[in-house]
Order: sequence, then C-alpha cells, then structure tokens
Amino acid sequence: MGAERKSIERSPLSHRRFFERGQAPGHPSPHSPTPSPAHPHTASPSPTPTHTASAAELKTKISDYKAQSEQTMSMSEGHRGEIKSVSPPKSSKGPSGLQCVHVAEGHTKPVLCVDATDDLLFTGSKDRTCKVWNLVTGQEIMSLGDHPSSVVSVRYTSSLVFTVSTSYIKVWDIRDSAKCIQTLTSSGQVSSGDGGVALRTPGIPPGENQISQVALNPAATFLYAAAGNAVRMWDLRKFVSTGKLTGHLGPVGCLTVDQLGPGQDLVLTGSKDHHIKIFEVAEGAQGSITSCMTFEPKHQDSVEALVVHGDTFYSSSRDLSIKRWDLSSKQQLQQCVSSPGDWASALSLVPGSPVVVGGCRGGLLRLWHAETLTPLGDIQGHDCPINSMTTNSSQLFTASDDRTVKVWQAKGHLEGGLH
Repeated sequence: MGAERKSIERSPLSHRRFFERGQAPGHPSPHSPTPSPAHPHTASPSPTPTHTASAAELKTKISDYKAQSEQTMSMSEGHRGEIKSVSPPKSSKGPSGLQCVHVAEGHTKPVLCVDATDDLLFTGSKDRTCKVWNLVTGQEIMSLGDHPSSVVSVRYTSSLVFTVSTSYIKVWDIRDSAKCIQTLTSSGQVSSGDGGVALRTPGIPPGENQISQVALNPAATFLYAAAGNAVRMWDLRKFVSTGKLTGHLGPVGCLTVDQLGPGQDLVLTGSKDHHIKIFEVAEGAQGSITSCMTFEPKHQDSVEALVVHGDTFYSSSRDLSIKRWDLSSKQQLQQCVSSPGDWASALSLVPGSPVVVGGCRGGLLRLWHAETLTPLGDIQGHDCPINSMTTNSSQLFTASDDRTVKVWQAKGHLEGGLH
C-alpha cells in the first residue's frame, strides 16, 4: 500500500471543542460515546402504566450501555496512545540525513495504513481500529472501532474520515463525536450508520470483494475504491456510486489520483497483473470506464505502490524494481533495483527535498534522487515490514508491523546523499 499525492489540508480543530475538553480536567473524555436520546440511567417507558423498572433492570441497562461503549472504542481512557519524542542518535553528526523525531505508540497489532495533515494523524491497524492523533499535543484523540477486521486503508478530508475493512468503507464525521454516518460497500451499496449486524460479521459477503485501498481526488468530491479487478467511483456530494474503472486482469492493489484539469481526474492504478493503467475521469462520468493507456514495459510482478510528483510518477513492484514514468509522454524514464532480495511496499516523496523514499518489507527506508533514481542511501527505519507511508507539508510518516508509526524530518540536503 503506497502513499498518494494530495493537497495539504488544515483540519477544523476549532469545530472540535471536545478535543480540548478531553485534555482538560473535569470534562468528559473524547473517547466517551455520544449519549443516546434515552438517558442510560432512565428506564424506557413501559407499555403498561402499572409496571415500574426495578433496580436490577436499571443495572442491566447500564451494564449493556457500558459494554456497547467498550465495544465501539478500542481502549479505555487509561490506555490512550501517545506520540513520543525521539532523541537523535549520538552518531548523527553528518550534514544531512532523515531523522526520526517522534514515534506514535498505542496500537496493539501491526499498523497497516496512515494518513496525515499538518495537525492530525490517522492510523489503521490489524487491531480493527483507526486512531486519530493530535500532532500538536502528541495525544491520541479518539479510536474509531467496530470494524469487522483489519483497517487496511484510511483517508481524511475536511471533517470526514474514510476507513476500509474487508468489503466495507465506513465514513466517520469527527467534528463533534466519533460517529459513523455512512457505510459503503465494494458492490456499490450504501447504508446509514454502521451498516447493521452484517458489518460485524467477519469475511467477505457474497457479491462483494476485499477493498484494498481508497484514494480521494484533489477536490475531495470523489472517492475511488480498489476492489477486485476494478475501482469503484463514489460521488461524495451525494454518497452514490457512479461507476467503475475497468480493464485489469488481476486485483488492483494500489492507486493514486491527480487533477488533469477542472472537473477532470487522472487516476493511476497498479495491479497484480503487473500492469499500471491510467484513467481520465471527467465530472459526470458514469458506468464502466476503460483505461486510456497501459504503461509499457510492464513490471515483472505485482505493482505495490504509486506516487505522483509533478509531471512524473513512480512505481514499485515485487519484482524489486522502482520505475520513473513521464505522465505527458507516457514513457518510462528510469528504472533501478529497490533493494536486493526486498521490495518497496510503499513510496513517497520527502517533503522539501527532490528525494523518493521507499519503505521496504525488511524495515529499510531506501532513498533515491527524484530526477535520476540515483541511490542516496539506506536507513533502518523499523525492525519489521513497512506497510504504508504518507506526508504532510514537512514530515514523513511510516507505518509498520512493529505496531508504531514513526515521524521523520529531513536534515540538510538529502539529494547529496546520506552522510
């Protein structure tokens, strides 16, 4: 799963006063669920006027309410995650480098996906939760739970968070509470709220496919969801599916979206069929849309990650290669080996530097010059596989099987190599 290019977005912190309430003594925690209309300490009206709820019934209602709250939130208040500062290594005396400055700890299983703005961090994990972190205070704000399985992709825009688990996309409004407002499926179905009992059933329902990744267009009006051999399009202004991008002969594992022009999206898809396809999607397009081109020469194994940089883009594959492509001529410009015996499962650009970085299965971060793919050096980023990367305006984020997300900043001019 790879990082995708997106515009940096400021979060509506001013609209979420509960963030501060959760950090101030004497106020309820943001992990506390929104109270239901019927107060949990008040018995429901009885159909017969002669019946009065007993103390035992009230106690049962309160216990059920607490159990439901614990199920939807992954951790109690005492186990909230934290973003901790990391001291620079004593050996870091060179003029340039990529330094880990913070590490987010709190997930109980591998972290599979990550997204970020300058204020907020979003992390999805095998522990079936998506955590929301405040990058300013270093605190976990909330944990979005009740997923049927691992959270494999997460995207954020304005006040909405999109989390993917099995064949479902849950849409969360985090302005006032951790509330799931819509549930979308790989087949194009929509339901209000969390989708009901079916959402809590593990496995893929008949007629559905595993969703591998989602991506937003730059205007945040459309969501693209890779599932099976196709990519489903969602109009977020109406929450309706408008069609699919088709043509791959194997499951689509990664995608990224750029803007071709006003009201026109450029979608790049990478598949297990070894191919990268490009789709031009005009506003109002519906039905089955075929690709306008398949890039050649193809990779020799599954395409793992894609990232756009100006008029070029980069791809990584299990064939151990990194390719640089020209979006105008649709030609391959360069190719290099990512790492002997290892492949880059995630790609990104280092903020403020003409440097491509790949997160490898062995935990290495490998750096290349963005214009030439000249190797610039390696960093042992994690001791476990790196599953996903993203950036904000100044930092790089890496999510790993070691249950952490590390925050990196460039020191000096990386394009000259690591020293």
